[in-house]
This record gives sequence, C-alpha cells and structure tokens, in this order.
Amino acid sequence: MNTVKLAVKGMTCAGCARTIERKLRATPGVSNARVDLAAEAATVDFDPSRAQVADLVAAVEKLGYQAPASGPGPSPQAQGNGH
Repeated sequence: MNTVKLAVKGMTCAGCARTIERKLRATPGVSNARVDLAAEAATVDFDPSRAQVADLVAAVEKLGYQAPASGPGPSPQAQGNGH
C-alpha cells in the first residue's frame, strides 16, 4: 500500500472536499482518501498494482478541480508504508 499527498486547487467549501473524497474512494485500488479543505490537499492510500498517481489526479480533474501533476507546482509525493 502506498500513500500520496496531492495538492488540490479550486475547492471552495466542505461539499467540494466531500465530493473529491467520494470520487477518490470510488477509484479502483484506493483504500482510503482524506481531503483537507484548509490545506488544499488530499491524502490517498492506494494499491500501486491497481492504481497509479495519474489515476488519482485524473479523478480529481474529472470533477473540475486542479491537481499538481497536470499543472505548475510540486509533483505529488508517493511513499510506501512498509506493508
């Protein structure tokens, strides 16, 4: 299992954050997603054999929000958690 933290731009309310969380959690290979509106970030736990960071970014962008892999800013950071 890997964890990635993505910057998410364009959220304006808690409803936006919930919508993104639901979309990420519905992505095949994702075991959990947490979106922090104030930090403009999503933390996603996923199985790298079933999902890639690009899949997560695409899910966010499909909703009309921006994620860093598709624009300026730092690249998403993924790390294994040793499991």
